[in-house]
Amino acid sequence: MRASRFLTKTLRQDPGEAESASHRLMLRAGMMTQVAAGVYAYLPLALRSIHKIEQIVREEMDAAGGQEVRMPALHPIEVWAETGRDAAMGDTLFHLHDRRGRELVLAPTHEEVITAVVRANVESYRDLPLLLYQIQTKFRDEPRPRAGLLRGREFDMKDAYSFDTGAEALDTAYQRVREAYRNIFRRCGLPTIEVEADSGAIGGKESHEFIVQAETGEDTVLLSPGGYAANVERATSIPPRAPEGEPLAMEAVDTPGVTTIAALSAFLGVPEAQTLKAVFYAADGEMVLVTIRGDIEVNEVKLRNHLHARELRLATAEESAAAGLTPGYASPVGLSGIQRIGDPTIQQGANFVAGANRPDQHLRNVNYPRDFEVDAIVDVATAQAGDEAPDGTGPLEAVRGIEVGHIFKLGTFYTRTLGAEYTDEEGKLNAIVMGCYGIGITRVLAAAIEQNHDERGVIFPAPIAPFQVHLIALNADNPEVSAQAEALYEELGASGHEVFFDDRVESAGVKFNDADLLGFPVRVVVSPRNLKSGVVEIKRRRDADPTQVAPDAVERTVAGLLAKDDL
Repeated sequence: MRASRFLTKTLRQDPGEAESASHRLMLRAGMMTQVAAGVYAYLPLALRSIHKIEQIVREEMDAAGGQEVRMPALHPIEVWAETGRDAAMGDTLFHLHDRRGRELVLAPTHEEVITAVVRANVESYRDLPLLLYQIQTKFRDEPRPRAGLLRGREFDMKDAYSFDTGAEALDTAYQRVREAYRNIFRRCGLPTIEVEADSGAIGGKESHEFIVQAETGEDTVLLSPGGYAANVERATSIPPRAPEGEPLAMEAVDTPGVTTIAALSAFLGVPEAQTLKAVFYAADGEMVLVTIRGDIEVNEVKLRNHLHARELRLATAEESAAAGLTPGYASPVGLSGIQRIGDPTIQQGANFVAGANRPDQHLRNVNYPRDFEVDAIVDVATAQAGDEAPDGTGPLEAVRGIEVGHIFKLGTFYTRTLGAEYTDEEGKLNAIVMGCYGIGITRVLAAAIEQNHDERGVIFPAPIAPFQVHLIALNADNPEVSAQAEALYEELGASGHEVFFDDRVESAGVKFNDADLLGFPVRVVVSPRNLKSGVVEIKRRRDADPTQVAPDAVERTVAGLLAKDDL
């Protein structure tokens, strides 16, 4: 491809709307154009990378036994209502009506439809197992689209679904796809971290995420030196122990105007770990009181999962007052008539300080279960860096990352709800057991740029770079330079290399800046000065200094550089 004929142009300045490195660099490099908030047109450079990612995904999914299908993006609302996910997905669903007034949605995912497809095609255990996948556009009405392709309203995704006869067969399929994902990300040049994850609105009992480490990532991952890894939404930990001792008599203490844990700790001279925090929630309209150690935050994802709540939010002051709760001074001591959840941290330690359920007073020496009851002890704690890993493999470290893949063991929820069954060897009907496996195709591209860039521009991993070689002719109007560059363009292309040829009549500064911005793995420069010396300049994008080689050694040198693992 010649730069002089290329559709897009690079930008000298950062776009004002860019929120992340990938967003900024993809706009500057002319890889995409924003059409609406969270909606982008993919231009030739981005599309070339996307096609390469898709090809790697197809090869590995096929090798894992997958069969590619294509499902509709337009769904009747009844399909979603049947599983209750029309309500669970809420405002994330894009709704529309056809000319007859029938309600439709744009698909954010395809569990319902693929289950219906299998229901229509599977009768017997002989028809199983199946692994079906597609690469298609998804639509989600994100409340705040941000960071370009990292959080958009329209995006490309590979979603796959396994269908098996039982839990053991599902385990086999799950591990087979898990290995395929490892191969996919390795082949894309993306180191990933596999972590335990929450299943979210899709459901399921077990899931893992594949995370690309990046400071701009939305996910927080907790890792231990011994190998424990989990998304903070799912992570468990062993927090530092609270002070212990013989239980003392409970007593009231005046605490005027002291309504926060930090203020209470300072006012009474006790560590935050020796206080109890009461947090009020409204879960699908029902009030819930959560009691947890004062130095630990509530993990709302864990709480929502326990309550099976579609909507969970902090209760308002008015809702709390109506339930007889006193913000800043509440505790479960003496409370009844409200659902009470206790975190396991209330079971370790002694003589806590807790609210007295009246203004300007707290209680000293509160001990569980002597002084209060809860309806359930449930881990709803947010694990923190510095806590001990739950498997004892060392202290946890927090890192930021971007989720690029997610796999779930769904079980039988969808197949039972939608009637997807098979007949076993004894003629008995059974619900098919499902797994679900997603990769954000366009997100992989953005994550690769987030992980691979510097102050000058993108540094593409070679397997997914739009072009492998950036050939630059300096003083392109010089006949000798033009002739040598044209010869190399033909030779490199004939050898199978993908070459972007900057044949424009522009300054060296403009061409070098564009080469750094676009970030193709290898740069080849033909210039009048080099021609006088009988050499051509070659430099990897990741390297600081170029090397000079004879023109007849260029193809061999480029091939060797592209074969290196760190490109």
